[in-house]
Amino acid sequence: MSKGFYHLPEIKNEPVKTYAPGSTERQSIKLKLAELSKGGLDIPMIIGGKEVRTGNLHDIRPPHDHRQLLGHYHQGDKKHVQLAIDAALQAKPAWEAMNWESRAAIFLKAADLIAGPYRDEFNAATMLGQSKNVYQAEIDCVCELVDFYRFNVRNMCELYAMQPNSSPGIWNRLEWRPLEGFIFALTPFNFTSIAGNLGGAPALMGNTVVWKASRTAVYSASLIMKVLREAGLPDGVINLVFCGGKETADVVFGSRDFAGLHFTGSTAVFNGMWKTISENISRYRSYPRIVGETGGKDYVFADATANPRQVATALIRGAFEYQGQKCSAASRAYIPTNIWEEVKNYMAEDLKKIKVGDVQDFTNFVNAVIDEESFDKLAKYIDDAAQSPDAEIILGGKCDKSTGYFIHPTVILAKKPDYITMREELFGPVLTVYVYDPQKMEETLDILDNSTGYALTGAIFSAERATIEYLTKRLTHTAGNFYINDKPTGAVVDQQPFGGGRGSGTNDKAGSIFNLLRWVSPQCIKETFVTPTDYMYPNFRED
Repeated sequence: MSKGFYHLPEIKNEPVKTYAPGSTERQSIKLKLAELSKGGLDIPMIIGGKEVRTGNLHDIRPPHDHRQLLGHYHQGDKKHVQLAIDAALQAKPAWEAMNWESRAAIFLKAADLIAGPYRDEFNAATMLGQSKNVYQAEIDCVCELVDFYRFNVRNMCELYAMQPNSSPGIWNRLEWRPLEGFIFALTPFNFTSIAGNLGGAPALMGNTVVWKASRTAVYSASLIMKVLREAGLPDGVINLVFCGGKETADVVFGSRDFAGLHFTGSTAVFNGMWKTISENISRYRSYPRIVGETGGKDYVFADATANPRQVATALIRGAFEYQGQKCSAASRAYIPTNIWEEVKNYMAEDLKKIKVGDVQDFTNFVNAVIDEESFDKLAKYIDDAAQSPDAEIILGGKCDKSTGYFIHPTVILAKKPDYITMREELFGPVLTVYVYDPQKMEETLDILDNSTGYALTGAIFSAERATIEYLTKRLTHTAGNFYINDKPTGAVVDQQPFGGGRGSGTNDKAGSIFNLLRWVSPQCIKETFVTPTDYMYPNFRED
């Protein structure tokens, strides 16, 4: 039992290394990439602390070189999902009874391991498995994941400190209980940090977790489990399974002990799960917590006073970093006619310099999209735009999957504001621009607001403060993360809590105290020191 009010170590954002030519970190990561590129991976599921191998092997291949075999992972089925649920429930009593500072220490140690001895391995695994260049990997799988684990601990302490007032003779307190049952974490391929946090945040609060990782990110997922176990996470607290989506959902959502969903992925998948949960609601012990960050059709809106060079840079970075495979990526832009030519020319100059290719060539700004399915989908959108009378490909448009799944940065000019790529999420390095008459700004803002059902991120560019103030208010419901004179990507834990509304999710802001609140069920305890012995109140006495 705790016998002190403990002060945490200093919690601050993990510094991002540059990997500039000549730096020690650049030399070190290249050695690690060479080592891990040799392959030989044999990745099991982790259920109840045990390595589970099924013999049903699936390939792990880098998206930028699908001829290379890094190894295999072991695919599971429904019985493995049930084993994971059983392990989570078995581990739950001891885990939720553990002192908070012990749970905190595990995640703080994991953060230090990732930032220290495992830094190169995390970066290299994410680079090879998910085709991220070294800088994009660094800010994701190291810095953001470390920030999630550290700031979650600080936020947990602040949450536990939220206590009610007490009257004389009474002591009121809140017990921040974990949920009753297990949490299901369903994680995406695009951010190793998100994968580590979706299971980590509920676990920190005393919950136990069944974690289904994306089939295209099993390498980095297995590394997260390796570090958490080394940091002291007890067996069964987080159980990692590699199973099909439908069979996993059938078992998880059919369980009486299902207590919550922590999800990042597509809006369609989230909606489907929500429907299934609602249909099964009578079988659960309690109402499950449903937390999800889903799709986006994120925008950049520039007014007539915007700086063309700044707008162009924001579009290049916002749309094409990590091949546009960010929920926050700039996917549509509204640019006024008076600055459009300058913006277009600046973008054209930049795209001439941008290189596309393997992550191990550090000069490549753009790498491969995640798999063939994604490639084919994006290539079709590009082909359709090239043939449509309502659109024109003005920059890029090259697609090649002979070696890796390479979609070159592409800019589509929409001749109609409701062209399909101005409305639908593409999740790739494709930006669509609509050029508008500055005299029709209000009309264009209405179009922006109503073109999609998403509201994740958005950015505005203007040199006039009054316009900035107006646009911020006018577009208030269009984005959960709103940027002024900056690209709509790159949220930092504890600086820009991330999440969106409308069809983009429940906006519970990962990495913040708001998210942790979803994984606890507060119990109010009132203790009376001198208990009454007379039922009468003074007002009932006779004069």
